[in-house]
Amino acid sequence: MTAVERLSGKVAVITGAAGGQGAAAARRFVSEGARVLLADVADEAGEALAGELGEPARYRHLDVSAEHEWDEAIRVAESVFGPVDVLVNNAGVLHLAALADTALADYERVVRVNQIGAFLGMRAVLSSMPSGGSIINVSSVEGLAGMPGTVAYAASKFAIRGMTKVAALELGERGIRVNSVHPGMIDTGMLRDVAGDAMDGFAKSRLALGRLGESADIANLVLFLAGDESSYCTGAEFVADGGATAAYALSR
Repeated sequence: MTAVERLSGKVAVITGAAGGQGAAAARRFVSEGARVLLADVADEAGEALAGELGEPARYRHLDVSAEHEWDEAIRVAESVFGPVDVLVNNAGVLHLAALADTALADYERVVRVNQIGAFLGMRAVLSSMPSGGSIINVSSVEGLAGMPGTVAYAASKFAIRGMTKVAALELGERGIRVNSVHPGMIDTGMLRDVAGDAMDGFAKSRLALGRLGESADIANLVLFLAGDESSYCTGAEFVADGGATAAYALSR
């Protein structure tokens, strides 16, 4: 008996799709029958992934902070695949610095990509998305609680959480669901670049599951929210953090 593809017939746009969590989601979506527009600014890696995934995938350069590029990306997705059923706002950047050492330019750069990018994506896709569509905004555990050194990042991820709830309330009458995903310590290039190998020891000593998350852990959660199995989920926060938010500060 052939397994039913969970995203058969659906068209998706995934930002930040050239690597990490975005690439893992793209592979998972294609394996479940979706056609996917891969959007990123890392053109070489994005084109390579599209080539790997074949006919169900197409790469498009997209600076998520640029309003006009969003309109063109949605137009391309429609012309190649059809109306967009799923949007995954995954693109993001991280800047680590104490509040006193955070330059305005760095703060604005993080907000433009993480926060404004998600806003522009949600707004742009509405011209294409039919009833039954799903918008998935990737926030973070730093969108649920603060952590020193992340003032810009946390501000943007808290904003995503709030925008998600407002959009869910406004778009419910159109049959469009909007949810946020909150990853914890996921072993991606972005995190390795800033934390190095120290995060392995931290995960073993501080997380309930004793390990870092993998991109596939988030891709599986995003897959659930993209498909019809989550048809009664909207305006909600879905956490995948190995137990990080289960504790309070003095518990470990």
